Amino acid sequence: MGMVFKFDVLKALKEKGYTTYRIRADKILSESTVQKLRTGKPLSWENIETLCRLLEVQPGDLLEYKPGTAENE
Repeated sequence: MGMVFKFDVLKALKEKGYTTYRIRADKILSESTVQKLRTGKPLSWENIETLCRLLEVQPGDLLEYKPGTAENE
């Protein structure tokens, strides 16, 4: 799947007051999910839903499809 984030999600979360420490301490997202955000790996729909809620955006505001970015393309 060639889905990529349109912007730096961790930076946007920090601007909303959600530091990576707070995200882990309050168990908003797991450490592995934070690491996936850092490396651009795919997330579950549940995590995408959480990000949309925290950032007050729709999934289309968060993600876009880019052909040729998937490993098997």
